[in-house]
Amino acid sequence: MSKVAVIPKPNAQVELREVSLPELEKDSALLQVELSEVCGTDVYLQQGRLQGVPYPLVPGHVSVGRLSKIRGTMLDVEGQEFREGDRVTFLDVHRTCNACWYCLVAKATTRCPHRKVYGITYGLDDGLCGGWAEQVYLQPGTRCIHLDADAETFMAGGCALPTALHALERGEIAIGDTVLVLGSGPVGINAVILALMRGALRVFCVVAPANRLAAATQVGASAVLNFEEHDERERLEWILERTDGRGADVTIEATGAPDAVVQAMRFTRDAGRVVIVGQYTDHGPVSTFNPHLDLNRKQLDVRGCWGSDFSHFYRGAQIVSDPVRSKPWAALKPGLSRYKLAEANEALAAVAGGRVLKALMDPT
Repeated sequence: MSKVAVIPKPNAQVELREVSLPELEKDSALLQVELSEVCGTDVYLQQGRLQGVPYPLVPGHVSVGRLSKIRGTMLDVEGQEFREGDRVTFLDVHRTCNACWYCLVAKATTRCPHRKVYGITYGLDDGLCGGWAEQVYLQPGTRCIHLDADAETFMAGGCALPTALHALERGEIAIGDTVLVLGSGPVGINAVILALMRGALRVFCVVAPANRLAAATQVGASAVLNFEEHDERERLEWILERTDGRGADVTIEATGAPDAVVQAMRFTRDAGRVVIVGQYTDHGPVSTFNPHLDLNRKQLDVRGCWGSDFSHFYRGAQIVSDPVRSKPWAALKPGLSRYKLAEANEALAAVAGGRVLKALMDPT
């Protein structure tokens, strides 16, 4: 048996249940969960704001643990065989077909119509397919990655690390660029770290709530502004003062607020680049957008960024496993908050209220 934390239906409290362990299929495994994540997506799952979610659901789409049981053979991308006891993480996206138009022609595997996601589009009826559990069933074809980092350092990045890595890739940040990050949740904090790693000269961050200012500064932001204390005009003046009146070369929107998309365009220099990564959930339309002034006259390159693929996940795991490159995430560990499975509702409330830098589910 395995204890699991379950969202039974939208707008319902999380319940603690026990479920039977599955019979393993060929080339599958059980993962003994060390840590899983409580992220903004999980808040939206509880609120019923994502489409196509098969409730009841065990959340937790990014986790780390040790392989407790393997049936058959599981290989990494280098052809090395996994062994029971190995510490791994795994790509939460499963069943990407590599055969459809999006996979083969558009080279956009995140838009594959066959993809399923652990903890989001796999429900409890599909088995132990979420990380808010003592064990996760890794179905055949699940892509695991050896993890040399300790579990907490990896989870300091969590799902935000590959997501931010994808966003920075979409932004094509060049050496010497000035980057503005809107939002200081996990994706925003990871974007600051990775922008500097990619060669940005300066990274500015518009932050809220106040407890996130120190975290953004700690990971290398050149300057931070609490947007709750400044209106849009004052935010624009703030970034213009620091960029010779031009605006940022690249702006990463990682807030989830629709108005921030328009502000990202206004805060970016003419012929600059804007990446929208914070709109994973439909928060509604924006009525203040002026196509002429905000986009066309500025000759902006505006790019959406949806999720991540294996390459982002793999490279993220490699970075946090490196003794030198992992230092920014290791430094965030004191700010992580752990919750037991029975405390899942408290964890969701803390994330929804922005009271914690990062919430982790600890089944042990």
